[in-house]
Amino acid sequence: MTGHVAAPMRFGRAAAEPPPEAFTQVELTWVEKRTEHWIRFGREIREQILDRRRRILFFPPGSIFALVRWAANEHGTVLSRLDILRAVEPAAPCQTMPTVTPGADILLRVDGWPKVERMLKLIDAIEARGIEPIEVSPDHWRHVHNRMTAGETPRAYGLRQHRAFLLREEIGA
Repeated sequence: MTGHVAAPMRFGRAAAEPPPEAFTQVELTWVEKRTEHWIRFGREIREQILDRRRRILFFPPGSIFALVRWAANEHGTVLSRLDILRAVEPAAPCQTMPTVTPGADILLRVDGWPKVERMLKLIDAIEARGIEPIEVSPDHWRHVHNRMTAGETPRAYGLRQHRAFLLREEIGA
């Protein structure tokens, strides 16, 4: 053997963190009364602060989160949107959207402040029942999207429905 030495084994170190592209990245911007993006619910696993007004949140595949985007100019509001999204696996098919890289599975989308405000109240009602919005059935978010698109009132998401969803998930249905 000429000068080759085995690399020492390292014990007790954390596993290498996956690269950023393994996660859905959401860039949030906050310029008071001009451009305001925020997460209403969701559990990011990492945050990267870019500057005083911008940061990136990293969501693991399968996680559900709500992104609210609002913008205004000198004439008033130009954008009010709430999206409930599911982060996707790397290279999986997904819908693209501004500020979300590479994209996500869109479970619900509402435009216009009256609908956004209504959605925020629906999310508050779910939390008031003791249910975390990130644990709500994706099918319920799709139901709410479809009902609101049709101008109808969505069914409430209750504890019975939530328990049924959790049991279905547990058995792998």
